[in-house]
Amino acid sequence: MKVKKILIVDDSPTMLRILQNTLAKAGFPDSITACHGKDGLLKLAENRDVDLILSDWNMPEMTGIEFLKNVKADGDTKNIPFIMVTSRNVKEDIMEAVQSGARDYIVKPFTVESIQEKINNI
Repeated sequence: MKVKKILIVDDSPTMLRILQNTLAKAGFPDSITACHGKDGLLKLAENRDVDLILSDWNMPEMTGIEFLKNVKADGDTKNIPFIMVTSRNVKEDIMEAVQSGARDYIVKPFTVESIQEKINNI
């Protein structure tokens, strides 16, 4: 699968910028951002050409795991690959994300190379 447009969901404006810059350096310059899961669902409704979702876990309004479950429950978005990008580095959290439909899991802090590798493995 060729990833072109990526939706980044994170409540930290700084992390959104870091992820956008990291993605651009990794060869993925086309991204849109959302500040929490509810905003992410709105952005998905507006942008039907999203190829990949990167989402934080800990966010207000709707957590990353709640957002993931909503994405996977929707027939229009359930097939979009989803990677959790979070500081939560507990085996149970990783298992919950994968069982909920996440394709992969990236623990912060990350490198350009680690992001690039995970996306290329989609």
